[in-house]
Amino acid sequence: MHDLATRLRRLPPSCGPVRLIGVDGHAGSGKSTFAGELARALGDAPVLHLDDIASHDELFEWTDRLLTQVITPLARGESAHYTPYDWRARRFGPPVPVPPAPVIVVEGVGAGRRALRPYLARLLWMELPHEESWLRGRSRDGEEQREFWQGWVRAELRHFADDPSRPFADLLIQQCGKGYEVLTGPAGTVGPDQPITQGDDPSAMC
Repeated sequence: MHDLATRLRRLPPSCGPVRLIGVDGHAGSGKSTFAGELARALGDAPVLHLDDIASHDELFEWTDRLLTQVITPLARGESAHYTPYDWRARRFGPPVPVPPAPVIVVEGVGAGRRALRPYLARLLWMELPHEESWLRGRSRDGEEQREFWQGWVRAELRHFADDPSRPFADLLIQQCGKGYEVLTGPAGTVGPDQPITQGDDPSAMC
């Protein structure tokens, strides 16, 4: 994780003074856990969870809100302020600041959507099939969320059919025994130093 963090810190800024790192993947694929570990390796970089931007009424139709509340201010070098959604109370809360830190991790389903890709320094994709991801997600959330998951699966399938992220991923993140393996993604972009290659990557973290 340290090697990956070092490469990401060396990237040129992508959104004003900020290096935005997108972490995308299917629901339940481990994005939040990985993003948290990566943020710590980056010196406690801020993490923006797209679950805080989405809502029951807008599972994926939140692009304008993210651009207005977060991306545009950061691109100007200003602190952003977004209103996180409370999934239990079904309402948006008070504004939360996001300073223009050197690196900010944006994690969630849709982090690699076409409207955000121009602002990303790198797009990372959690490499786990959707069936396995959804099974993990359902197990995590329990029976009380069964109806929500039924609607979510349909919405996620529609989203990725219209706006896929994986084909544009610079790196694929594969969870394994005690860590993660980092592979070159379909977009084929790697860090500013040594390349990452599948199979014999010396920086793989398993």
